[in-house]
Amino acid sequence: MAGATVTATDADFEEKVLKSDKPVLVDFWAEWCGPCRQVAPALEAIAAENAEKITVVKLNIDENPTTAARYGIMSIPTMNVYQNGDVVKTIVGAKPKAAIERDLSEFI
Repeated sequence: MAGATVTATDADFEEKVLKSDKPVLVDFWAEWCGPCRQVAPALEAIAAENAEKITVVKLNIDENPTTAARYGIMSIPTMNVYQNGDVVKTIVGAKPKAAIERDLSEFI
């Protein structure tokens, strides 16, 4: 099941996220962020279980500050759902898998 999520960078964010033909959940995270590590397994599972409906992308804000700044990411984990290049939903903070799935119910 590991490896269901995709990694994005400042350089390929537009290609992987904004130009996607299906909704994309972007997890803005950092190595030092405990809650980010807590939520990672849930996001992997959601990515694996809903691969045909939604793409789950991880973006490390320390390595890719331009994209994080462009979307005003102030606290992590923040998860934005992008559809047709626009942010259509924002989820802030670590939540259990079931709660994230509820937040994503219109997309998965």
